Amino acid sequence: MRPTRRAFLTTVGATMTLAGCLGGDGEANQTTTTTAADTSTTTAGTTKTTTTTNRQTSKATVRVSSHPELDDILVGPNEMTLYMFDSDTKGKMESTCYDSCVDAWPPLTVKESPTKGDGVTAMIETFERKSGEKQVTANGWPLYYFSSDANPGDANGQGVSDVWWVLAPDGMPMKSKTTTTTSSDGGGGY
Repeated sequence: MRPTRRAFLTTVGATMTLAGCLGGDGEANQTTTTTAADTSTTTAGTTKTTTTTNRQTSKATVRVSSHPELDDILVGPNEMTLYMFDSDTKGKMESTCYDSCVDAWPPLTVKESPTKGDGVTAMIETFERKSGEKQVTANGWPLYYFSSDANPGDANGQGVSDVWWVLAPDGMPMKSKTTTTTSSDGGGGY
């Protein structure tokens, strides 16, 4: 027997109501692997569920991303490449990048404790900047973004002025693999 339009609409409404009652904000949990279900109703009135698993915790402060030229590198929660600065001292838990330096090299800061994504083996910690913000470190190196990186996967800051470097998953600067050695916007050494 073929379902009526009313039966079909009732099934769709019940499915949408159930989906709304399940709650959640659509974001992955920071500490566990999440599974999302996409429920749709076919014309025959049966329900089809497709399951997708997110293995990388999407809210992790520091994550690993595979770069085509640099291999695995550290990225922030927004998937943007992270860098260290040779003028900083590993383990000193302070930054030497302030004023105009911060315009070109914004620090990775957090309000809560930082978290690590899959594959990050570096120790991830924070220290308080002069502004009171908590800057994230990897293996003792303060972490920064580069303002000229427009999209995830960009690593335009690698090797700038021979003092800015991406980091491997263990927090070690990757000074032997460079994609650029100068910066057209003068975002160099500071």
